[in-house]
Amino acid sequence: MLLNRGIGLLIARLLLGLIFFFQGYGKVFTWGVDEVYNSFFVSYNEKLPEFLTVFAAYFTSYVELIGGALLIIGFKRDWTLYALGLVLLIVSFGHGVMEPIWNLEHVMYRAILLIAILLLPKDWDIFSLAHLLLKKKSAKKYLSL
Repeated sequence: MLLNRGIGLLIARLLLGLIFFFQGYGKVFTWGVDEVYNSFFVSYNEKLPEFLTVFAAYFTSYVELIGGALLIIGFKRDWTLYALGLVLLIVSFGHGVMEPIWNLEHVMYRAILLIAILLLPKDWDIFSLAHLLLKKKSAKKYLSL
């Protein structure tokens, strides 16, 4: 059962990490954040101040890229999930300001995975860099006694 918990959490974490990482990768390296801003965020300036839309374009792009990578390797899980949750809130707010949110496919699956991972105990996350570092630290502490 312990192995199933670890594998289940690994799959959820990797899936969410890959989704965010490749979205951020596309925004940062494929299109460029300036192009993403000009293509998608400029229209938000009708209802929101420009500094907010510029901030949102850069913040969401880089947090998706870096946060996705951190989830994939399993490091700083909770802080990463907080930042990615903030991205989902920003995206939902932005979409909601522009028009009613009838289509939840951009947010809902990510939100469900994010909240599930956040609620699952960290000690189940045995296939992560954080777990490996904790084991190494514990081993050193034990050997030094």
